[in-house]
Amino acid sequence: MEYFNKRLCLPCLPFALVLEKRWSLPVFVSALVVGVLVVTAFNMGLLTSHSTVNAVVFPQRSEKSISESTLSTAPAPPPPGADVPRLAYLISGSKSDLDSLWRLLLAIYHPRNIYILHLDRSSPPADKVELAARLANHSLFATVGNVHIITKANTITYKGPTMVANTLHACAILLKKSKDWDWFINLSASDYPLVTQDDLLFAFSKVPRNLNFMEHTSKLGWKEEQRAKPMIVDPGLYKTTKSDVFWALPKRELPSAFKLFTGSAWMVLSREFVEFCIWGWDNLPRILLMYYTNFLSSPEGYFQTVICNSLEFNSTVVNYDLHYISWDIPPKQHPHVLTLKDFEKMVRSNAPFARKFKKDDAVLDTIDVEQLRRTKGSATPGGWCMGDLNCSDVGDEGRLVPGPGYERLAQIIDKYVLSKEFQRHQCR
Repeated sequence: MEYFNKRLCLPCLPFALVLEKRWSLPVFVSALVVGVLVVTAFNMGLLTSHSTVNAVVFPQRSEKSISESTLSTAPAPPPPGADVPRLAYLISGSKSDLDSLWRLLLAIYHPRNIYILHLDRSSPPADKVELAARLANHSLFATVGNVHIITKANTITYKGPTMVANTLHACAILLKKSKDWDWFINLSASDYPLVTQDDLLFAFSKVPRNLNFMEHTSKLGWKEEQRAKPMIVDPGLYKTTKSDVFWALPKRELPSAFKLFTGSAWMVLSREFVEFCIWGWDNLPRILLMYYTNFLSSPEGYFQTVICNSLEFNSTVVNYDLHYISWDIPPKQHPHVLTLKDFEKMVRSNAPFARKFKKDDAVLDTIDVEQLRRTKGSATPGGWCMGDLNCSDVGDEGRLVPGPGYERLAQIIDKYVLSKEFQRHQCR
């Protein structure tokens, strides 16, 4: 304390030499008070520069100079559409899925987003050539340039870890193409949207960008014996043709270094969490990737286990996958194929996506007309459309015109994000 007082008294030493002794104590006290105020202001972040200190201690500035300084440091207004998020989509398909994948792309297209398409190795080479040709010859996609293809196709077996590997592959490509997106969404060719992209983007502009939408639970139930303890080897990791997984002995015990979670293979992940899974700066994603290599149906557990065992991200997960799925009961392993009789249930669910559908089923036409206002062969219209009704020209990509779909999505946000249930259902 003595040293601190000496440092604060240094400015008053010249004054002490010229003032009478009887004034030395008042001057000393005044200087001490001023010094303490300045130091306190620095600690509180009120003063940020030497010039600011001079302005506080020696307030000798004109009214004009103050107003000019205020104007020069005021933040510039954000550009149009700056608060509108961007989505990164992976659409995966297999043999005979070319037309379904193309229809889904048109239904969820928006020039603000980025898309990556994957037809796995079981798809005929002719389908992959046709997909590339369609993209090149489509004036909208060719102009905007936000749709890409995974040219080196992966083998996908679904029972093993190949779907996880393909998802991580797509995420890595998306991050290489652009980091100017906020959420990653994985869909299959048998999925379809129930809302427009304007609805979805407007809804997502209202929630924090670090949220992850992922169905999850630590109550493994029957999956403990049938999924967690058995060990499998997936030939899809080293063969170019599909074949079933085979089983290894003996079974293994549940891990003690981390807690297992399970849930849906369909999710919406924040870019921050995607970067964590790709870069894995604390090694957890890599450790769990090796563990889930021998795990049956690993797409239903890998990302859930990573996020719930990460202190950095486990408070960001919303226990909902944004899908309407009609499961068989029990054991919820095979989703029913949705038809027209399921249309009202799908809409009432307020979910933005549903699965699974047959190719060109009549219910898809009903969704196009009643929910997307989409004409056959064209992209779903939005505020960005210019020109004809087929949205062949791009206007302001940040202009959104949400419809009734947004009102349904707002109910989803109220239920899963804004309610008290949000934290109660996190990584339990």
